[in-house]
Amino acid sequence: MIEKILLAESGTGKAAEMLKTLMEIPTFKAANVTVLHVVTPQTTTEAMTEKWEEGGKILANTIQTLGLDPAKSNSVMRAGDPKDIVLRVADEIDADLIIMGSRGLKRIQSILENSVSQYVFQLASRTMLLVKDEIYIKKINRIMVAMDKSEAAQETLRMALNILRDIKGGQLILVHTNPDMKLKPDEIAKNAEEDPILIPAIAEAKRMGIPYKAVSPVGKPGERICQAAEELNVDLLMLGSPDRRPSIAKGLPDLDRLLGQSLSDYVRVYANCPVMLVRTAAA
Repeated sequence: MIEKILLAESGTGKAAEMLKTLMEIPTFKAANVTVLHVVTPQTTTEAMTEKWEEGGKILANTIQTLGLDPAKSNSVMRAGDPKDIVLRVADEIDADLIIMGSRGLKRIQSILENSVSQYVFQLASRTMLLVKDEIYIKKINRIMVAMDKSEAAQETLRMALNILRDIKGGQLILVHTNPDMKLKPDEIAKNAEEDPILIPAIAEAKRMGIPYKAVSPVGKPGERICQAAEELNVDLLMLGSPDRRPSIAKGLPDLDRLLGQSLSDYVRVYANCPVMLVRTAAA
């Protein structure tokens, strides 16, 4: 359940616009929202003062634009490295969801260019909603959930169903990709309704009376998920993203994600819609 949202607002990008769209959905309306702006250190006192004043204006404009309930919203401005401050504030307020803008930088490029969203994605233990700068924010009607056998996928499905149950005309799109290098032709479901991974999810959607569509493409998971999202005009793509690091290494980046080898990293970069990465702890 989403009760506390942290919006990391830089003054550019589409993160605030995305939050405003989400706040139209009953699931998110009751949430407490913290809007954070981070002022990066400057070389002179004058420059720092100017950036601080600019940050205050950004926060005020964002709060006004979002039309948030003063009793359920808070604005925070901190000075420091945005990567560290976002993580710190998320922990302070115990955020259920972090919303951030993203340039959608690819693999090692995001490290070399000091990507804030990529860094936070590495180290946060919380669900993140990444909104690329160039995408068009639409009203949320069609939500795609990428399914597999993992608990992360099941948690993502539960969250998507909880969101969709209050959206009139909403549709759940279930996708499970079958990598052709792992399955023989006779092992591939003839249609998505027969896909054993999707059958329980379909049953749950039917039980809740939520319209659904199931797709089971063959091919590389990342590519096919992004392709299906584009073809089906998806408004929000949700993907389980378990934290696979042992507890002793929680402060260290997941190297698969760091180097861009994970499915969630591929989708983060290439999907043409907002991507919610539902973080669950590894079993």
